[in-house]
Amino acid sequence: MRAKIEGDCDLKFARVRDAFAENFNKQGEVGAAVAVVVDGRAVVDLLGGYRDEKRTQPWTKDTLVNVYSTTKGLMAVCAHQLVSAGKLDLDAPVAKYWPEFAQAGKKDLPVRYLLSHRAGLPAISKPLPAEALFDWDVMCSALAEQQPWWKPGEKHGYHAMTFGFLVGELIRRITGQSPRDYLKTKLAAPLGADFQIGLAERDENRVAEIIAAPPPPPGAPNPLAALMSADPESVTAKALANPPSVSAPGVSNSKAWRRAQLPAANGHGTARALAQVYGALSRGGEIGGVRVIAPEAIRRFSEEQSSGPDEVLLMPTRFSLGFMMSLPGASMGPGTRSFGHPGAGGSLGFADPDAKIGFGYVMNQMNAGILIDQRATALIDAIYESL
Repeated sequence: MRAKIEGDCDLKFARVRDAFAENFNKQGEVGAAVAVVVDGRAVVDLLGGYRDEKRTQPWTKDTLVNVYSTTKGLMAVCAHQLVSAGKLDLDAPVAKYWPEFAQAGKKDLPVRYLLSHRAGLPAISKPLPAEALFDWDVMCSALAEQQPWWKPGEKHGYHAMTFGFLVGELIRRITGQSPRDYLKTKLAAPLGADFQIGLAERDENRVAEIIAAPPPPPGAPNPLAALMSADPESVTAKALANPPSVSAPGVSNSKAWRRAQLPAANGHGTARALAQVYGALSRGGEIGGVRVIAPEAIRRFSEEQSSGPDEVLLMPTRFSLGFMMSLPGASMGPGTRSFGHPGAGGSLGFADPDAKIGFGYVMNQMNAGILIDQRATALIDAIYESL
């Protein structure tokens, strides 16, 4: 049975509809949505499939889904709002805003290293109990005490979970608002974007179930898993499994995960919301008469800060100040200034300031990749073929 695709699609972008349908028919998609904004105008807003693995609950226009690290891009926007307002200095020590952070040789570590994954704090070395992940104060205190895994600034490595606590605590210290509340009042609400860190209890009935990625074929290499099992004290193992709840099976469908404040990993939203945010960023920080950030901030989003071998992921990665940038085999289209962020399993939001494109893709069937996967790539290719 072929998937039923619903929603709106400009005739010029019919290829995107075709690619979206193909993801269901040939790529194992269960439930998903894709949205595209071009120069402030919505040209694609499509959805299809089911919210649950048993395929009994249709994906609807207001279905929310956990987007994992795609959350990081929106948190980066929040931090840059404070930079543009003169409240956060990228070159000031983190300890200026968070005095306890000065421990363990971090007194002079600058803010920009947190955003560019150069801080050497992708993991906490001391073992933490599973419940620590959901306790903001415990996680921030552990990071304040943590000695960097490498000399800050000399290398980079993906701060998979710690990014949210590090950047989020800066926001909290400066504004007095939790990152959850700050994002809601200063970014999501002004744009009317249906996106939240964590999940409000009232929205439980419209959230999609995350479906784990299928196991790799027998004999297929899995270098991350191999390293984690071979050396549980490595920075990779600690980053992805300390606290152990980070990688526990099914954790993202638990109420503990959904309700928690995890600004690196548990944003819940729609493809439309991501396209709205990145649609604003693609045209100088404004859309529909609403300005979310100053134009000069957008230039920072496209300035490479880190590139090459990643100390945590053991593959090449490339970052600006809070955003991932295109790599061979993980491209956000042909634009040289494109920036955004993928999420584990497949979700993606990005902006192309040259083509003025804002893109959002969300789904509930995870794939095994960490960077941009083939379903998003097919959609991106179709967009640029349609221009």
